Amino acid sequence: MPSDLPAFQSLPQGAEPAVIALWDRCGSTRPWNPPEQDIAELRAHETADLLVAMQGDKVLASIAVGYDGHRGWVYYVAADPDCRGQGLGRAAMAAAEDWLRARGVHKLQLMVRDNNLQVMGFYESLGYEDAKCRVMQKWIDPEREQIFLETSNDF
Repeated sequence: MPSDLPAFQSLPQGAEPAVIALWDRCGSTRPWNPPEQDIAELRAHETADLLVAMQGDKVLASIAVGYDGHRGWVYYVAADPDCRGQGLGRAAMAAAEDWLRARGVHKLQLMVRDNNLQVMGFYESLGYEDAKCRVMQKWIDPEREQIFLETSNDF
């Protein structure tokens, strides 16, 4: 990785609009997952963090990392489309792996949509492999389920 990349740090207070703007540019937001609420939840738990690489006030890349007591997980892996190919995605994954390793976590998992072949290749290049398992879900919040039902065909 290039050594001139900005270091990843916890999202500074006040930088929430900048990271949400990045997620919007990258197509990472969904109406049934309000990003403001996701950020608040990440900040509320000491077993999670939202790491960002910044240049001035601009968020260039992000990765949400957490430990559920059994495995580490990452979400909101995003790099500014204008900066792709510069190593920010690799640096984000390395930052998350370091964060988890420092907490004694032994395994990192992530979810990728089946049709997102480009990002699957990226993760495979970092040593990740298909876990040969299926993710299942059940909505337990009827309000968010309704938002999902009304908007999911848009994605």
